[in-house]
Amino acid sequence: MSWRIKYLQALQARDNQEQVNRDVFDAYTRLADRAAALPLPAVPADGDTTDLRGAQTAAAAESTTKVVRQNLVDAQRNREELETHLRMATNDLEKLQLKSKAEREHVNKLTAEKTALTKKLKDRDEELRGKSKLLESVHDETLSLTIELNMVEEQNKRLQSENKELVDRWMARKGQEADAMNSESKFS
Repeated sequence: MSWRIKYLQALQARDNQEQVNRDVFDAYTRLADRAAALPLPAVPADGDTTDLRGAQTAAAAESTTKVVRQNLVDAQRNREELETHLRMATNDLEKLQLKSKAEREHVNKLTAEKTALTKKLKDRDEELRGKSKLLESVHDETLSLTIELNMVEEQNKRLQSENKELVDRWMARKGQEADAMNSESKFS
């Protein structure tokens, strides 16, 4: 849990506690407003000290009431400012949480897409390795067949050469036999 969430929870707990005493604060504020609206007692003209002390006490009470009421007004204004700030912070937090959730979902989606693409890439790599092996095998077979063809062509040339030599020798022999037969037939 982040410090912001803890802080907001503490502020919420404090606000809940203050809400319990809100009726007391409101009642005191109304009482202070009514007391401030009452007219001040008149100061006696004959200089009676008892009435003078009462007037001084009333004036002191009024002064104290004004100070307390001003303090209360300041405290309420500060509380309202804090509540406004809290509402804004809470709204910002909710927006950030929604954005965070959306980004988390986007990250999860991208992670799933990455996983699928990685699997597809591995499949392609495997396919390329298989095709590479097949190509190498075909190349080796072609090379082997080329060497064999060259050997067969050389053997064919050698055999043709031998055949020609044999035919030439045979033709020469037959030519000699024919000449011998011709020679024999002339003399006979």
